[in-house]
Amino acid sequence: MKDGNSKTMNNISVIGTGYVGLVSGACFSEFGLNVMCMDVDQNKIESLKSGVIPIYEPGLDDLVKKNVAAGRLHFTTDIKEAVKNSTVIFIAVGTPPLDDGSADLKYVLEAAESIAAHMDGYRVIVDKSTVPIGTGEKVACAIQRKLDERGLKGLTFDVVSNPEFLREGSAINDFMHPDRIVIGTKSEKAKEIMQDIYRVLYINNHPFVFTNIETAEMIKYAANAFLATKITFINEISRLCETVNADVKQVSNAIGLDKRIGKYFLHAGPGYGGSCFPKDTHALTMIGDKVGTDMKLIKTVIDVNDEQKNIMAEKVINAFLSGNLKGKKIAILGLAFKPETDDVRESPAITIIEKLLEAGAEIVAFDPVASANAKKFYFGDKISYACNEYKAAEGADAVCIITEWNQFRSIDVNKMKEIMSGNLFFDFRNIYDRAKIESEGFIYFGVGR
Repeated sequence: MKDGNSKTMNNISVIGTGYVGLVSGACFSEFGLNVMCMDVDQNKIESLKSGVIPIYEPGLDDLVKKNVAAGRLHFTTDIKEAVKNSTVIFIAVGTPPLDDGSADLKYVLEAAESIAAHMDGYRVIVDKSTVPIGTGEKVACAIQRKLDERGLKGLTFDVVSNPEFLREGSAINDFMHPDRIVIGTKSEKAKEIMQDIYRVLYINNHPFVFTNIETAEMIKYAANAFLATKITFINEISRLCETVNADVKQVSNAIGLDKRIGKYFLHAGPGYGGSCFPKDTHALTMIGDKVGTDMKLIKTVIDVNDEQKNIMAEKVINAFLSGNLKGKKIAILGLAFKPETDDVRESPAITIIEKLLEAGAEIVAFDPVASANAKKFYFGDKISYACNEYKAAEGADAVCIITEWNQFRSIDVNKMKEIMSGNLFFDFRNIYDRAKIESEGFIYFGVGR
């Protein structure tokens, strides 16, 4: 397929080389497309050109290196080059939360204006970032204003919403084998072009959802809010289980067998975190407030999730009869908000550690990949960092499993008991059998059990 300027649809650009932009760019290049990833961060681009990947995502480094070597994946800081060489341009920049919880569209609109400053013909501008409903129209207006300033009122373009549904730790598989591809546009031409871009998935019969821009934008927020609600629901049920002698694992397994409910996102734990659920639920409530719709359920989800993290910290504190943890050493296993990522944003571990520090505890933490980020963005030298789970547990009064990394599922419990000073075992992911742990001389604390 070719457009009026004879630019092949095989060339695309991605503005932003953060998590979404880099994963998307690498995966598109794996589809055989020629991809130009652009970022204003010179250091990041130079690192990428040197084969250094700035984020941790299993398989991403190999995918990037493979497609760079094949000549399909390129990196640049030159927005003009990215715009001139592509008809389809994805905006995948950050939308960080503002103080009120709403999404900051500064970088999205700046990217849109930069694209418009260099357009010389028809372009499809695709919002890949998670953005509030109505952003597509704002992007279109920003582009049109810049074109008008350039005296190019007759230049045509289309804006498309193509939200991502990538899970950190399994993003490449999610991109290559998606549950659905959502494309929001009012243009038949843009629809055909997007089908061409996703041709590999289209011919393999992956579900495509074509809708208007506003609906596509809403789908992303609604999906994340529902999953966050599901997690929060089972966490609230877990609290009741603890008071009525029920086991939340058996409850979640049983209700998950109901096809109307499904088994996923029904694992009780210390609460959700990460870059998506907290940010998107807050943003959705702010969208509702702005248009006069009180998102009561989502607001409650946020409150209950915050409370769940605090309850986990209180479990630890209350296990020490004095409630004073001064002189007590706590081993924390897991800092990332989930396994297979180094992302510590909104991680339950952050809240729990902060509360334990306030109670006077000495914290020694271990995470296979996230310790550097926890040190850089949160704790510095306020806590100690161990090189493995056993070093963290040496001389500890209690051990807390917060992130369910696979290596934590096969701990030598007898060895851990021997090297610890105390015998408190907090299993905040319910990955161990209570009887087994207690048979080793520990006092076991789970979630909802």
